[in-house]
Amino acid sequence: MKKVIITSKNPVKINATKKAFEKVFNDRFEFEGVSADSLVSDQPMNNAETLNGAMNRLKDIQHLKADYFVSIEGGVDLLEDNYEAFAWIVISDNDKFGKAKTATFPLPLKISKLIKEGYELGDADDIVFKRSNSKQKNGAVGILSDNLISRTDYYVHAIILALIPFSNSKLY
Repeated sequence: MKKVIITSKNPVKINATKKAFEKVFNDRFEFEGVSADSLVSDQPMNNAETLNGAMNRLKDIQHLKADYFVSIEGGVDLLEDNYEAFAWIVISDNDKFGKAKTATFPLPLKISKLIKEGYELGDADDIVFKRSNSKQKNGAVGILSDNLISRTDYYVHAIILALIPFSNSKLY
């Protein structure tokens, strides 16, 4: 059985990785979430910082023994006066490397205001929508899409895209 280590203990990120790998490969996998340092802000505030955080988390765990390493880093970027949310996914097998970005979506002005005040997106969601720990549940994407897109499914497509160099290894 092959092992996949995810740079987070967040059950949403672990489950998204599991779903994506099971769609792409016929192999059996064991999945483990571990804490990893991003070495960036708790709330990455632009595309470059978010990608850098994902890369740093991946580097932080590559000393561990696994067949694949997966890092998912969520971030926001200011578009005119409003933030949009997204995540970067980076994957390595210590030989090849894949990366992909999720779709972006606009955040409500109330949430953007809280982010500008220094809150993380998950905390801003909890304040505006009167929830708790939404980042380990359906997150902003689930809340704002009335769960038409779950946070898990939001990540799954990008993980599948990041796996293209592995599923098409003869081309990469």
